[in-house]
Amino acid sequence: MFSTGFVSPGSLLWRSVRSQLNRLGVAAAMSASLLFGVSVGLAVPGLAQARGVEASSITVGLSELPVQARETHGLIVRGGPFPYSKDGTVFGNRERLLPHKVRGFYREYTVKTPGSRDRGARRIVCGGAPPAQPEACYYTDDHYATFRRIAS
Repeated sequence: MFSTGFVSPGSLLWRSVRSQLNRLGVAAAMSASLLFGVSVGLAVPGLAQARGVEASSITVGLSELPVQARETHGLIVRGGPFPYSKDGTVFGNRERLLPHKVRGFYREYTVKTPGSRDRGARRIVCGGAPPAQPEACYYTDDHYATFRRIAS
């Protein structure tokens, strides 16, 4: 994941650094990783493929997820109701970490984060139609920087 020892992964500074690395590409991310000891994980498009890892190949069992993620997954397969207005909206896959699909294939759902005053960084992104019968779901606990496919 993200760890510098000095900058927290959710901080404004780290999001700015990650944004710059996204613009500069894989080479810059790898250089930052080597120079500063920053592990960028899957934050930069193409970095996962450069390391020979695809987001869809990293899995996590549903039972291994936090209880809030399991609750959100249950709401997804039941078709709601969802606690946040953004739940069920189209996820654009701009990070290009999930398998390429037509726009509208993926939808995002908030996973509650205890102690967070906003929606937090945790999400489940599911793809397929209809949304209540997803072909695949992915969990992220770092606001789309990394994904793990949820294995039922």
